[in-house]
Amino acid sequence: MRGFSVLLQKEFREAWRGWKFLWIPLVFALLGMNDPLTNYYMMDILKAVGNVPEGFEMLIPELMPVDLLQASIGQFQTIGLLIMMATFVGSISKERASGMATLFYIRPISFSAYFLSKFIVMSTVSFISILAGFTASVYYTSILYGTLDIGSLLASFFTYYIWLLFVIAVALMMSASFKTVIATTCAFTLIFLGQIVDMIVGIFWTVSPWKLASYGTLLIRGTMDMSDYWWSLSTTAICTIICISIGIVMMKRNASMVKI
Repeated sequence: MRGFSVLLQKEFREAWRGWKFLWIPLVFALLGMNDPLTNYYMMDILKAVGNVPEGFEMLIPELMPVDLLQASIGQFQTIGLLIMMATFVGSISKERASGMATLFYIRPISFSAYFLSKFIVMSTVSFISILAGFTASVYYTSILYGTLDIGSLLASFFTYYIWLLFVIAVALMMSASFKTVIATTCAFTLIFLGQIVDMIVGIFWTVSPWKLASYGTLLIRGTMDMSDYWWSLSTTAICTIICISIGIVMMKRNASMVKI
């Protein structure tokens, strides 16, 4: 791939100058520590806020460490994904609309190198972000509720990371295929509507990329049907490769849309 190393360095510099390696992991770390701290100190928070009747007691169910991690992953699946996709989804289409991509297209640089350089940098940012999120969640959960098995925890972490690679591939594919507004709409619809559909009627199937986040939690609980897990993991990896391939093809096809 012609010019891959140069493009990769350029993407890393832009991500660093845009503080993406700092503020996105920080958001995930805050999301990760939110549920363990909030649940543990709920009564203290209510008393501090005031307006609590004298003698009032709230019956809080006893939570296991895996319950808190599952709650944190739920935060990643909503707020975390929303922020990450909003940051990444216009990566290619904005450069095409602003004319910046012209500087790359007139040089002997392959479209594969251009697309994959963005994918790798976004994947790196995502890895650091969920590492920060999982670390914060596990740290406070271990202190306040109990420890988690390291082996199953690592399996859950990498399972969720593979899901994020699929999300990034979808976002970049849409960005390469459409203008920013349409790309954003399509990417958000596919990812979040897919989650909603899977929550509502997902009981009728067991193999889907949208199930990986919940399957990661089941790995820690020790209740995962490994056949469904491996099929979902393989399906997600294949879908990620397909999205990357489509994105590269659409990038080449839409080269004429670059603003000059």
